[in-house]
Amino acid sequence: MALDATDWTVEESTKVIQYIGDDHGGASPTYATVIEFHRWLQDLADDAVAVPASSDELDITKSDPSRRSTDNIITLINGYTLGVATLDSWEFLYDGSIIQADGDVIYDGIVNFGNADVQIQIHQDGVVIADDWWNQSSAGLNPDSAAGISHRFLIPVRTAGADIDGRRLLGTCRRLGYTYNEFGINGTARGNNVLALSDALDLNNETVVGTLATWDQFVNDIVGYNGIDVDNNSVDEYYYSSWDNDAGTIPATPSMNDFYEYCKYVTRDGSAETLYGISGELFRGITHEIAVTNIVSGPFNAFEELTWGTGATAGVGQMFAIDSVSAPTTLWIQLLSGIAPTNGLTLTGTTSGADCDVNVTVTDRSATINTPFVGVSTGSALIGAYGVGIDIGDLTSSDKVKDLGNNVITPPNYVTNIVAGLISGEDRVLVAPWDGSSTDVNGDPAINKNQFLLSTILDGDNETAVVVKAGDEGPTIPSDTPSSGYLRVVDDAGNERRLHYSSWTGSTFTIDTSDGNEDFLGNEAAVDNNVYLAYIDELASGITAEYTSVQTGTRNLVVIVRDGAGTPIKQFISSWSQGSSAGSITAIRTSDE
Repeated sequence: MALDATDWTVEESTKVIQYIGDDHGGASPTYATVIEFHRWLQDLADDAVAVPASSDELDITKSDPSRRSTDNIITLINGYTLGVATLDSWEFLYDGSIIQADGDVIYDGIVNFGNADVQIQIHQDGVVIADDWWNQSSAGLNPDSAAGISHRFLIPVRTAGADIDGRRLLGTCRRLGYTYNEFGINGTARGNNVLALSDALDLNNETVVGTLATWDQFVNDIVGYNGIDVDNNSVDEYYYSSWDNDAGTIPATPSMNDFYEYCKYVTRDGSAETLYGISGELFRGITHEIAVTNIVSGPFNAFEELTWGTGATAGVGQMFAIDSVSAPTTLWIQLLSGIAPTNGLTLTGTTSGADCDVNVTVTDRSATINTPFVGVSTGSALIGAYGVGIDIGDLTSSDKVKDLGNNVITPPNYVTNIVAGLISGEDRVLVAPWDGSSTDVNGDPAINKNQFLLSTILDGDNETAVVVKAGDEGPTIPSDTPSSGYLRVVDDAGNERRLHYSSWTGSTFTIDTSDGNEDFLGNEAAVDNNVYLAYIDELASGITAEYTSVQTGTRNLVVIVRDGAGTPIKQFISSWSQGSSAGSITAIRTSDE
């Protein structure tokens, strides 16, 4: 589109060149390339006499208004400037740079190579530019479809003689329902600066925004540095979040893909949500890991804005995690503006007022940033992004997460087995190990009471630990043992004590029973007495009973359900097994009346 002279004025007294046509989205706004703009000015400047009636106050007797360096670099000279009184005139030019005020003001060209309908946002100096006038409905401004260009426009990068954040820009595209992307410009140059932002339909993000806005299941329980033992090896990995995927009621049965969609929703274009104290639209994830020392005041907050340096060394970042708020050695940020800190610079918490110094090492983590920040959904599982932690109860062995050490962590296979067909308050349920072949005198599967042997005598009051050694299994407690549950220990009188354990490690169960079964004083359990796990050992509190454990193979089990109360049944006993996927068994209720 050539420059429309009726949409522009030149005022000689102020030397302001003003666009006066329709605004973006109006009836018929017009746009011109910077070289067309220059040619128009020079065409006016060589007139014999200006024509004020056409708002033209340029002619051969007036100062020269512009100079061409290339077709994409135009300088306004002799005091001429682009007007901003009514409309920002520079918004109606494209395909190059405009320099004015002796270089104190610069508007640089942006060209995006992408699909025709992509909608892009620009991050500048720690904010997302609010007015995205370069996006038209379902299209970009000043496209060149033959060249694969979706957008061409100018952005101010220098004002009042100072570069705006070193002329650094970040382009993003985050249309809900489409793939997300980002592309950075680390300091614009004169002429055109390239973005490469495109998107496509995301088949794992098809839920409409109105529905996503009602979802309340997804909550970040721990905002900041926290340990989670995702791989169940008794050693925590560390993350900057701990997302809980079943914290509310909607959706009723949330999936990992629902969580992925929710994360896209809170960081979409125009999002009103906040994450770690910044807008969801601005949130990207961790860009830098910083070793620190010499905290001189504090403590820091778990997350907050940090500032450092002056002039060329200045920067601002949002801290997402710190390994200790009072004695930190490492912290993690998203760089918002300026440059990353360097060794010896002091980092100051904007809210807390705490200070610490950079201790040599600053690791650039920007290569780990995912779009969206949470990672990639396969439709049924998540390949998580750097540092994003998720509650272990919401993960499956198909998911992967990446800790703050940049290690890929695979959760174990948590399997839930359910006994159904129960009557609450009446049925006593026992699920115990079976060797797969032994039967009792009735031909029913027999409990394997020799699963472990007692390694140390139990002879005290309020025993707090049971140490086992090898029986048919052991000496190390099997990895498919529930994290807490019940244990049966045979004492010297032949009674099978029912002990609750709160945790286990190696060959030791930690006992927290307080009902008297833990009291072995005067009725000991000797070394080599039988010990076995009771995977379920309870009076039914509902119509089902269940347990969950890590499972990679198959465990043979025996199930016993008895009810001698108001609606007595004949004993239900059956073999069962726990495999690598969830299982269930329903008790057959044969009346005993």
